[in-house]
Amino acid sequence: MTNAPSPDLVARFAAIVGPAHALTRDDDTLPYRIEWRDRFPGQTPLVLRPGSTAEVAAILALANETRTSIVPQGGNTGLVGAQVPDQSGTEVVLSLDRMTRIRAVDAEGYTMTVEAGAVLADVQAAAEAADRLFPLSLGAEGSCRIGGNISSNAGGTAVLAYGNTRDLVLGLEVVLADGRVWEGLNALRKDNTGYDLKQLFIGGEGTLGVITAAVLKLFPRPKGQAVAFVAVESPAAALALFQLARERAGHDLSGFELMPRIGLDFVLGHLPGTRDPLAAPSPWYVLIEIGSGHSDEAASATLEDVLGTAFEAGTVADAALAQSLADRQAFWHLRHGMSEAQKPEGGSIKHDISVPVARVPAFLDEAIAAVEAMVPGCRPVPFGHLGDGNIHFNVSQPVGADKAAYLARWEEMNALVHGIVARYHGSISAEHGIGRLKRDLLPGVKGPVAMDMMRSIKAALDPNGILNPGKML
Repeated sequence: MTNAPSPDLVARFAAIVGPAHALTRDDDTLPYRIEWRDRFPGQTPLVLRPGSTAEVAAILALANETRTSIVPQGGNTGLVGAQVPDQSGTEVVLSLDRMTRIRAVDAEGYTMTVEAGAVLADVQAAAEAADRLFPLSLGAEGSCRIGGNISSNAGGTAVLAYGNTRDLVLGLEVVLADGRVWEGLNALRKDNTGYDLKQLFIGGEGTLGVITAAVLKLFPRPKGQAVAFVAVESPAAALALFQLARERAGHDLSGFELMPRIGLDFVLGHLPGTRDPLAAPSPWYVLIEIGSGHSDEAASATLEDVLGTAFEAGTVADAALAQSLADRQAFWHLRHGMSEAQKPEGGSIKHDISVPVARVPAFLDEAIAAVEAMVPGCRPVPFGHLGDGNIHFNVSQPVGADKAAYLARWEEMNALVHGIVARYHGSISAEHGIGRLKRDLLPGVKGPVAMDMMRSIKAALDPNGILNPGKML
């Protein structure tokens, strides 16, 4: 049982960070207690914005002593409600948005050490300034923060070549629930000395500790890049194109994204400055990106070889190759705008699922038919990372339907889609996490032994239950 902070306790917390960084007015706390999808509006008596690991440690030590609930928060871009307080008005938000330093860049060792509040785009830029690549990339990279990316094990568009965030972290600095600091900023590629403790906190959604800094892996910057926007008849054709691209490009295939025509129509209709790259509409599209360690010309030659072979086989109907950096950015903007462009279309019921790559077309056929039968007139907008089997199976409301009535069927449609996912031996959360949105679904997919193990870890690291209560478990 945790307690609501009294005025005296609020003052003690505020003294740790200074009055300017302890927010109590509703107008000031509002950006920290609402989230992008507006599904989990919360209340909080206090937002604390520490500027150092020592201040985070002092906050957690006091919270543990007084049984005060703490909700860690990065850029507040999460999609499952893990980063915002509940409606009780008792949970204190701990924002890492002041802890933004790039502590060190080791270009020779291909690592960088950053604080948890660093914006992902700034991390990417710091790597680029050292002629290195930090490959994590997602639509919110201009506002999401690396600590949140790590806590949610973010995926993004480069998983195919570089893996999830879990694969990009060498070491962590974490403040535990009782205020102790685990100094695990290890830059070693090989360290076989016991349990790999950092993996407990990667994807832990702030329930086991507060990440304050990380050692990240860097990679050589591709010397060349080629991007194409490709028209295909079906997801099955897209899969055939993927298999061909993987064979011809190997590890140089860095992006392979699937999009439906309806999603592109939403983007073209609602996002200014967008245009259709192709002359005629197609039921489905693929955005394909190939890098090269040599030059743009080398990357383009590989991509042209892939597309030429696909044209001959009848797999591809049309394609536009980016001729400049502006073209590449415009193509990717179409893909990254898919989520934003659905908002003006009314209610959208979301699914962040994964199935084995080879079974994506069959899953899409079955799931699209199922939701259309359940809600006649609904508009499925499945898009995402075909190369790693992760599809954002979003379903927009029928045109003219009542938004609230449609969204009231969220759990019903989730159950339908997740049941199909289970038959394909997939996952109900591929990259967004569990948070509050899927907390009650977790026992149904994890099993009693796994749930017992997770609860045991939580009890060992946070026995008083102060860290992000009600999230995940």
